[in-house]
Amino acid sequence: MDLKNKGEFGFIDLIKEHFKAPEGMLGIGDDCAVMPCGEGELIYSTDMLMEGVHFLRDAASPEDIGWKSLAVNLSDIAAMGGVPQATFLSIALPKDAQGEWAERFIEGYAGLSHMFNVPLLGGDTTSSLRDVAINVGVLGRVPSGGGLRRSRAVAGQGIYVTGNLGDSAGGLKAILNGWENTPEVLSLIRAHHRPLPRISEGRKLAGSGMVGAMMDISDGIASDLRHILKASGVGAEVYLDKIPVSECLKTVCSRHGLQAEVLAVSGGEDYELLFTAPQGIEDRLDFPVYQIGKITSQPGLRWLMDAQEVDMDITGYRHF
Repeated sequence: MDLKNKGEFGFIDLIKEHFKAPEGMLGIGDDCAVMPCGEGELIYSTDMLMEGVHFLRDAASPEDIGWKSLAVNLSDIAAMGGVPQATFLSIALPKDAQGEWAERFIEGYAGLSHMFNVPLLGGDTTSSLRDVAINVGVLGRVPSGGGLRRSRAVAGQGIYVTGNLGDSAGGLKAILNGWENTPEVLSLIRAHHRPLPRISEGRKLAGSGMVGAMMDISDGIASDLRHILKASGVGAEVYLDKIPVSECLKTVCSRHGLQAEVLAVSGGEDYELLFTAPQGIEDRLDFPVYQIGKITSQPGLRWLMDAQEVDMDITGYRHF
């Protein structure tokens, strides 16, 4: 396999070829691995964050980085409809991050841990020659057969998200471009630094019995939705004019000549939930969700604006 041309997902497919999940388990390809355990199932996920790729030490506080390191992992548990049980933290620190920076990092990590009552039970620490590297593993639980998957979307279902998209991407652009810290910009930057995993919403959606497929939005729906379509063997159409976008993002994009809707579907790191369900499900839930499209039997992903197909190639984030 030529990984230079296949990229990140080609590499993941190569790994899957070498490691098949044992019978009764779910392995690589969803938000979490699933393992039978007693009367329920254990779910496990892990994410790595690298300085210079996922965060900039000179642009985010140590507390923010600690918070986000845990949040992105708890979001995977939310995407399966699970309850987080414990986390494990491994971190490599250069000399200039081994004192106050590390202490403040743990303060941020602990703040979110306490919010969801999730203990840190172990991990590893080591030195680094230059950059901070963080790896978090999170263990959760779902009822037997109750974990949501990416592979259960059905033609005719609506495509939904649990909140505004694009704020995190707008915050990152503000940081990288040094935009003036107006109230709107500061709101976007906070969304980038302090995502809030949708644990409660994920549990309620799983318990509703109405959800087909679900995952969290880490790389933008232009990328993440394609995972659901591939796993489920279906297509989709997405209505750009129905994407929920905050007033802050609209204001900042207008000021800097950007398209808020395009940023919302391609930017990533929103950590909202993306799911499929019967159309009209929003009237049967006690929290807001937004229909942004529908699943089709016709393969492929079509983008529409005001019911007209948009001829544009929108892609989400890929690491390589």
